[in-house]
Amino acid sequence: MKPTLFILAAGMGSRYGGLKQLDGVGPAGETIMDYSVFDALRAGFGKIVFVIRKDFEEEFREKVLKKYEGHVPVEVVYQSVDKIPEGFEIDPERTKPWGTNHAVLMGKDVIKEPFAVINADDYYGPESFKVLADFLGSVEGKKGEYCLVGFNIENTLSENGGVSRGLCHVSPEGYLTDVKECHGIERKDGRLIQVVDGKEVDFPEGAAVSMNMWGFTPDYFDYSEKSFRDFLRDNGRELKSEFYIPSVVNEMIEKGLATLKVEKTPSRWFGVTYAADRPATVAQFRRLTEEGLYPEKLF
Repeated sequence: MKPTLFILAAGMGSRYGGLKQLDGVGPAGETIMDYSVFDALRAGFGKIVFVIRKDFEEEFREKVLKKYEGHVPVEVVYQSVDKIPEGFEIDPERTKPWGTNHAVLMGKDVIKEPFAVINADDYYGPESFKVLADFLGSVEGKKGEYCLVGFNIENTLSENGGVSRGLCHVSPEGYLTDVKECHGIERKDGRLIQVVDGKEVDFPEGAAVSMNMWGFTPDYFDYSEKSFRDFLRDNGRELKSEFYIPSVVNEMIEKGLATLKVEKTPSRWFGVTYAADRPATVAQFRRLTEEGLYPEKLF
């Protein structure tokens, strides 16, 4: 059974100023998501699932999904603030959904095979999808054996400001011990720094970081549901609390319920964290096309 690619596309991209998931950055107007789908299919994935917000479904189907017809089976699921377990109430003033692991939970009814989770607005590179597909092919029918694709921090920086990345702490055997969210990471005057409590401090050179590229088996949904209930009991009345993938993963590792192999990739990330990143991203896709890594038109 081929693994499924689950793309998180429900965010607005507030810093970028629009629906960056639908922004054409490739030579023929391809979105970053199109490159992820293309790379995933080459690597051996067999189905694509998107999680989106219902309010831009029409535009999404017109601009994105139409082009995949005849290439790969596609399903769409929806994330909204009111999709919570029975017995819980939310503050009526809350408008924002519950974060990345809440988005993952939206796929429970349509994903029954090993699956990868990625962001819609990040370019991960062909090698990353290959290591992910190989790993997922090895864990079919198993439980609690997951993976994270680890990028070298140097390959994930933006020239237009600090970025947030998940710093991976990795055992000598190559397994994740925990992932910690770090902010404001950039190279300044030759120094790699992050911002902690408003101060610039060193960030470890050559560290493996998470770009939200995960590999799971379907049992992850079951634990996530339980964890989400716990989360809502503790944080459900807050207006901005979020239920993140790294929080659930760290919890499972700590309790000995799962292992996460850190699969290293040589790929260089790029994306559109800031609007100023767009010209460089367009130029990168043009260069990769000219070098023959991608055809002039993907689909």
